[in-house]
Amino acid sequence: MADPTMTTGAMGGNSVDMIAFGVAADLVYNIYSATNSSPQTTELFAADRAATLWKYVRLGAGQAIILVGIMAIRGRSIWPILGGVVAGAAMHLMYSHALEAGAGQKPPAGSEAGR
Repeated sequence: MADPTMTTGAMGGNSVDMIAFGVAADLVYNIYSATNSSPQTTELFAADRAATLWKYVRLGAGQAIILVGIMAIRGRSIWPILGGVVAGAAMHLMYSHALEAGAGQKPPAGSEAGR
């Protein structure tokens, strides 16, 4: 009887590869949400806190690299790395855009930074 976890998909991967890709991508998104405020908040406060905000993006990336690397090594699969790179690149681009878009703008009225 065939192992259902090793079924081959249309693109030549197997279900374990697909799960590893998805889990790694989700892991990266969760790390960023645990260590960073949203890109929207980053944009709103970029002028006052760009250095601090970017520091936490880098800390999130470091954690993601370590944990995705462990997944790839233990699973002996490239798929966690591919999932982590896709999600990490998307998050990096969003925070880069937020910091650039918010540079030079005043924080929102009513916020501590805007007073």
